[in-house]
Amino acid sequence: MKSDHSPPGMDPARRRWLQALAATPVLAGASATPTPAHAALKTKAHIVIAGSGLGGIAVANRLSRLLDGATITIVDQKQEHNYQPGYTLVATGVWPVDKVRDRNADFHPAGIRWVQDMVAGFDPVAHTVQTVGGQRIGYDFLVVATGVHLDFAQIEGMDVAAIGREGLASVYPSPEAAQATWAAMQAFTAKGGQAVMTLPATPLKCAGAPLKMSFMLRDRLLKAGTLAASKIRFQSALGNVFGVKVVNDNVLQRWQTLGIDVEFSRKLVAVDIGARRATFTNPEGEREELPYDFLHVVPPMRAPDAVKNSPLAWQDGPFAAGGWLEVDKSTLQHRRFPNVFGIGDINGTPRGKTAATVKKSAPLVAHNLVEVIAGRQADQAFDGYTSCPLITREGSAMLIEFDYEGRLTPSLPMIEPLQDSFFAWLMKYRMLKPAYLAVLKGRV
Repeated sequence: MKSDHSPPGMDPARRRWLQALAATPVLAGASATPTPAHAALKTKAHIVIAGSGLGGIAVANRLSRLLDGATITIVDQKQEHNYQPGYTLVATGVWPVDKVRDRNADFHPAGIRWVQDMVAGFDPVAHTVQTVGGQRIGYDFLVVATGVHLDFAQIEGMDVAAIGREGLASVYPSPEAAQATWAAMQAFTAKGGQAVMTLPATPLKCAGAPLKMSFMLRDRLLKAGTLAASKIRFQSALGNVFGVKVVNDNVLQRWQTLGIDVEFSRKLVAVDIGARRATFTNPEGEREELPYDFLHVVPPMRAPDAVKNSPLAWQDGPFAAGGWLEVDKSTLQHRRFPNVFGIGDINGTPRGKTAATVKKSAPLVAHNLVEVIAGRQADQAFDGYTSCPLITREGSAMLIEFDYEGRLTPSLPMIEPLQDSFFAWLMKYRMLKPAYLAVLKGRV
């Protein structure tokens, strides 16, 4: 695996671009400190935050500065904090696995209460959270930041523990799975063969990851000299490969040029790991088996049971099937329980399951919650900002930014969103983790 070295070819022109890039608003906050604002609101409110990923900790850090006298409790047993946007870099041999690992406790604000247990259920009528260990924790206000559930169980025969063996890969479950995926990719590219890449029909966190893995697999085959002996087949359970049409069309055109075949309405339903065969169904229920030498499994995703089986979940509409949190897409306040807010992947909104979404929405959630604690209305609106640094090969990427409506919302004038560049790659490779940590600490 590669060590963490600077990208090659840093000529003076690129260095000037890098300096300009570092000064742009999207990255300038990476080492910033919070801007002084109004005096902290005095309150004895008890806020419970369910989950300690990026969203949960970012909101906790902000609330600790915006409130004076409040009790803030994080409920989550996780000790390790994972930089999930880096998983694709680990899984394609760009980063070592330790670059995506930190300690959660290092990012908690001073004075936080940390209940090291997992949430088992919510009772928003009684204003309580139940934990797996049997605790009942009361709250005045609740922030749900539980993330998603990777529903591998929908794929018959799938075994997460087998990732890395027999050509089986999946970038999503953990740093260990990402590292094992790289081992599987190395073994495959050494010889070549048939690669099958998958995409489920459910909402996804980091919906660009399946595309990045496909682009990078081809790049690895090319570098290994086995591309001519290989075939990459992308199987989408949808009618597209990306939910923003201009991006979808751009990727499909690129893949046609690169020789990556795409088939639509093909849902992965089973895998025979030992035989290296994957089974897909179409909308008519017809089944087809595909042999593979490398299979990248992207699991269907839904809300964790604690949310899905609670009154907090959408009861009808397009987000009900996945059990997603019923929030107003603008204020991110629960539509039926006004003392509840959602942050991050759990929200049942049209888009927004990326770290970049949290960057823009965490300040809004913290502000709106403080307004509600003060007896006022949530008054800031979120536009659904989502960002995807879409890697096209090692050393090149597209920076795709868009809103709820699927409109491109580029923030960096020197980067064309649908054109890959070294500068977008450099952002992904070098700059986005420091920016992520600044968000985590509530600095931006």
